[in-house]
Amino acid sequence: MFTSVLMIEKALTSADVEFVTTLHGDEQVSFHVLLQPRGDQADRLLRAIDDIALGELDEAAREGETPQGEAATALAEQALEVSLAALRAAGSSAEGRMVEDHPLDALKTIVDEVGADEVIVLTDPHYVEEFFHRDWASRARHKVGVPVLKLFSHSKA
Repeated sequence: MFTSVLMIEKALTSADVEFVTTLHGDEQVSFHVLLQPRGDQADRLLRAIDDIALGELDEAAREGETPQGEAATALAEQALEVSLAALRAAGSSAEGRMVEDHPLDALKTIVDEVGADEVIVLTDPHYVEEFFHRDWASRARHKVGVPVLKLFSHSKA
């Protein structure tokens, strides 16, 4: 069985689930999902710049409404459960956990714990962070010791 650690920031869409579960053809895949609440992961200004770069001016204006703290955690827990259920419904084994602080430390720990074959980082585009190689995938490539695949979410969740 192939073991993937999947790092996400919101609930997986059906297109995302289909994409990650078919990456390895017919080979059975076990997913270990890490989710960090969006409200806690990035500065609002950076998210607004990303929204503007994508031409989503209305989204940029609403970045101040992004839940923070306990509200973000509650939404993230729900997103994690929905994502795990969708992966299982697609025939994959799936476990998951929330990441409160230091997502790359948690990523390194889980990769080592489960003997992961790869890491998949599946997020919306984060142009500023990606430009400066400060996004999760760029930083993980230097930390985890397994291949890291960067994918963009297929649609809004």
